[in-house]
Amino acid sequence: MSEDNINSGALDSEEVRPLVESFRSTMDRIRVEVRKVIVGQDEVVENLLTTLLVGGHCLITGMPGTAKTLLVRTLANALGLSYKRIQFTPDLMPTDVTGTDIIEEDSTTGHKTWTFVPGPIFANVLLADEINRTPPKTQSALLEAMQEKSVTVRGKIHTLDPPFLVLATQNPIELEGTYPLPEAQLDRFLFNVVLDYLSGDDELAVVNRYTTRVDMPEVDVCTNAEDILKFQWLVRQVPVSDSVNRYAVNLVRATRPQDPAAPDAVRKYVNFGASVRATMFLTLAAKANALLQGRYHVSNDDIAATALPVLRHRVLTNYHAESDGTTVDDVLRSMLDHVKS
Repeated sequence: MSEDNINSGALDSEEVRPLVESFRSTMDRIRVEVRKVIVGQDEVVENLLTTLLVGGHCLITGMPGTAKTLLVRTLANALGLSYKRIQFTPDLMPTDVTGTDIIEEDSTTGHKTWTFVPGPIFANVLLADEINRTPPKTQSALLEAMQEKSVTVRGKIHTLDPPFLVLATQNPIELEGTYPLPEAQLDRFLFNVVLDYLSGDDELAVVNRYTTRVDMPEVDVCTNAEDILKFQWLVRQVPVSDSVNRYAVNLVRATRPQDPAAPDAVRKYVNFGASVRATMFLTLAAKANALLQGRYHVSNDDIAATALPVLRHRVLTNYHAESDGTTVDDVLRSMLDHVKS
């Protein structure tokens, strides 16, 4: 892409128009392929596509048996990306995630050298299954990879191939034997998506589909890593007006109880609000959301649509909220009603 197009963000130029068309058709094909396997959960699928297009990571919170793992694997297959899964357990070590150096001896010369053996983190799509079941030391093995897109072993930096996407799952109700994610790691996730129960009709469709066959439908590859990187570039070219950016800033600032603009619910129930990183993620997610909806500019509705998954893991409630049975989502919805678009 030319520097002029990068600077202007012109999505209707002769050079960019074919990429826009490719983006639109590819996203439609991915949705079709995912729906071959996954019934319902359209909003969650859109959130995962948004995460991919922004170049972020997603925390998926849901009950057992809600197809979290199946959804991630199906999406990776449709994207044509390399996929690895790590089952997080209390005895998992950091090197089980990142890989390690081993000593190899040349059988002819007897010379010994260090050789790096990559861990499962070296994939385009990494499923961190039940991430909160492993101790903080092992959880921290993901920190550098999620932020810097690299892994350091014995002082040597190993770069991860782009795109790199961590999709982590956790169970919201089972707390025994779990380790809450550190705030620094939570903040590295673009979204915290809640995978809820299906509707009655969708649940019936799942039963009818998967109790009459033993094999999964075959998912066709729709794209590749090179095209996805182009789509990520395209998302960043979507223009955002100053007023929409201001709305994003006002929303995030309203999550901070010490801010003069914070609503009463935030002052009463919130200990700590979201950081500047949340504002950047909110704007980027809104850009991807607009493009996924076939629009080439960001509106306040795009900001509001992505506010809950961007903010729900960045806002820490206090004991008053727990006492009153008020959830983070309750506080955020009240804040959205309070802050004028």
